[in-house]
Amino acid sequence: MGGKKLTRIYKKLHKWPALVIAFILLYYGISGILMNHRELISGIDISRKLLPKKYNIENWTNGSLKNSININPDSILVYGNIGIWVTDSTYQKYNSLNAGFKKGMDNRKISDVHLTEDGNLYAASYFGLFSYDIESGSWVQFPLEVKNKRFVAIESAGDTIYALNRSFLFKGISDGRNTSFHRIELPPDPGYIKETGLFETIWQIHSGKIFGLPGKIYVDILGLITIFLSLTGIIYFFFPKWIKRRKKRNSNFKDIARINSWSLRWHNKFGAWIFAFLVILYFTGMFLRPPLLIPIANTHIKPLRFTHLDQSNPWYDKLRDIFYDEQQGVFLLSTSEGMYYMSMKDLRPVKFRSQPPVSIMGINTLKKINDNEYLVGSFSGLFVWNPSASSIYNFISGKPYTGNVSGRPIGDIKVSGTFRDHKGSLFLVDYDNGVIPLFDTGVSFPAMPENVLKASGISLWNLALEFHTGRIFEPLLKSFYVLIVPLAGLTGIIVVLSGYLLWRRRSRSRRKK
Repeated sequence: MGGKKLTRIYKKLHKWPALVIAFILLYYGISGILMNHRELISGIDISRKLLPKKYNIENWTNGSLKNSININPDSILVYGNIGIWVTDSTYQKYNSLNAGFKKGMDNRKISDVHLTEDGNLYAASYFGLFSYDIESGSWVQFPLEVKNKRFVAIESAGDTIYALNRSFLFKGISDGRNTSFHRIELPPDPGYIKETGLFETIWQIHSGKIFGLPGKIYVDILGLITIFLSLTGIIYFFFPKWIKRRKKRNSNFKDIARINSWSLRWHNKFGAWIFAFLVILYFTGMFLRPPLLIPIANTHIKPLRFTHLDQSNPWYDKLRDIFYDEQQGVFLLSTSEGMYYMSMKDLRPVKFRSQPPVSIMGINTLKKINDNEYLVGSFSGLFVWNPSASSIYNFISGKPYTGNVSGRPIGDIKVSGTFRDHKGSLFLVDYDNGVIPLFDTGVSFPAMPENVLKASGISLWNLALEFHTGRIFEPLLKSFYVLIVPLAGLTGIIVVLSGYLLWRRRSRSRRKK
């Protein structure tokens, strides 16, 4: 193929797909940088009224309610993504119990709240472990030295409190805000192989976290360059002829022409210097959402050496929930690798032969419902699991679970929580549909009151995530929105590669001349 023909092909591949992808990469660059600094922007919320209807909280949707605790006959504590609130037995009036948490919905995302036998309240949040101080009427954070501040569960056995973050178990004697915790690195289970999920590896590469803070900063720079390339590409596409015409008529336009020339020069240089890193960034992003997520969801590989994933801790970033079965005298441990049990004596996780289905997004319900059965809920659905009989059945349909035939990472019901009211009625909380009674008792759950709705905006981080995953466009594109991420990634790669090849051919041509 002739040189001129190749140049024309590269031009077309770079110019026309870039016209569309530049606008998409622009918001990907912005949202990606925001997502890389969750704690930094955790205090910023956006009103849900500014967003499509699906983001309005109706009937406790969007994970707003996860569980409840009966404090006394007329005081019930509810918690979830809206923080912690105290209501009465009618579930009509709500008072905030969020004093002590930092401003912002992200700082009030509560994974678990636990009431001990001695009356102490503990809370596990995205950014730490807290105890409720009755004297000050606020939550007090424990000064634990941990890199991963995300705590996921709290349990107690007698006077001992156990708190779980994503990598370690913390143990202490319950004493409210004065509780002294010591960190426990759980030993590996007997069949342990040092591996990590392929999805986790790709996600860490995409975010830069695989190399810690330096990696995150470098990906931020790639995000800024993506924004710059998108803006300069848009300017060069739409305005060069206009600038030339204005330049002839008005000498003052020479400054703008120089700016345009400067932006084009650096557009080419940045694109040529880091095209390979941009290709990696766009390629890894394609696999973090369905449909390309599905084939890698359960694949494991050895952790890349000398990276953030190459840890001596066998449970690094794998722990998801813990439940103490007093009758059996064992802990049930939910992890990204499956369900385990461990005795209080040695705290050594041993994997169950029978495994309930749990979404890759993590477990949201783990409760005992009778002597040998547990209720397990996640975005895969709600299931009753009997590990001793190796039986699993769908709680809603009553049918035995036969496996995930569709391969989808989510089920028909996206369980974000379950709870019992003060009368013992069991409710399911579906992420999309809100609170649903699980038995036909004629009992309905009251709607969210105005004061709770008003205090429940969406965090800037979550809004950035909705843009980054393309979910913000679901009301417009319906189920086709899932194609935004893979198509944007593929188009971005084509644009970057064709731009580099075009720049290379022109550079060689200039050197020959």
